[in-house]
Amino acid sequence: MNELQKVIDTFKLNVLAVENVPESFSSTVYKVKLSDQQLVYIKIQYTKVKRDREVTVLKRLHNELPVPKLLDYWEGDDDITGALLLSAIDGVPLSEKVDPALAYDIGVHHAKLHAIVPEKLDFESAVSNEYDDWSQFIERQFYSFAEDVKEVIDHRLYERSLHHFHQLQHSLPPKDGPSFIHMDFRPGNILVYENRVAGIIDFESVRIGSTEIDFTKINRDIFSVFPGTLEAFQEGYRTVRPLIDLEKVLPFYAFVDAFNSIGWCKRRGIERNRSFMERNYGLLRGFLHKT
Repeated sequence: MNELQKVIDTFKLNVLAVENVPESFSSTVYKVKLSDQQLVYIKIQYTKVKRDREVTVLKRLHNELPVPKLLDYWEGDDDITGALLLSAIDGVPLSEKVDPALAYDIGVHHAKLHAIVPEKLDFESAVSNEYDDWSQFIERQFYSFAEDVKEVIDHRLYERSLHHFHQLQHSLPPKDGPSFIHMDFRPGNILVYENRVAGIIDFESVRIGSTEIDFTKINRDIFSVFPGTLEAFQEGYRTVRPLIDLEKVLPFYAFVDAFNSIGWCKRRGIERNRSFMERNYGLLRGFLHKT
């Protein structure tokens, strides 16, 4: 019995059709049409840590944000890490042009996530608290990926990257939080319908930490691509909570994201991720050329 069929049997689903969901990098996701025409999603995480984290966060946030409803979950066995059964949200992953109106709404929803104040039970849950040792958390991530990066880029560029990291890190403003941070807040995890945010998905990387890191990927994929979106996003965000000075934190986190993404490509296979690797290599060179 294959993995998917075992999960289907465990959830006792009457399945009409199954589709693979692309662009899911840390789990396997299937879109499932049931015999009653209902659409649901099966998500099989690569690790039990990610599974437990997402289960915890979906239960915690379901009354606060438009997130998938956790219909059921399975803790797995010796062969499978477990699986989540999730409701469908009426929307599609953001992939088209982003205008200021949509950027404003993204800002509102992102701020709603950051405005949820972690409670005592949250600090005792499967969601790691990285806020208290925030600088060390960022360093651990950076140097973990550095082991992979040094194998695939020029040695001088690698050494300059290490120096640049410490130089910028020391100039960061005070951390902002503690808050729930998505850690992968990018267009593919933002569902839209009629140019409004319909849902936010993929919470397997969530931490309790400083909000500053959470603007990195939308800066790369939205603010840097579509004029006027940064200003609109900030306006929407500020209707919910104060916003940190992005001009002071984005140069650091954009650089770190490019560096870490090269390491990620090395781990996941350079050939399979060639275009993403080349894009981030170009970004890294650009950041260091400015110094």
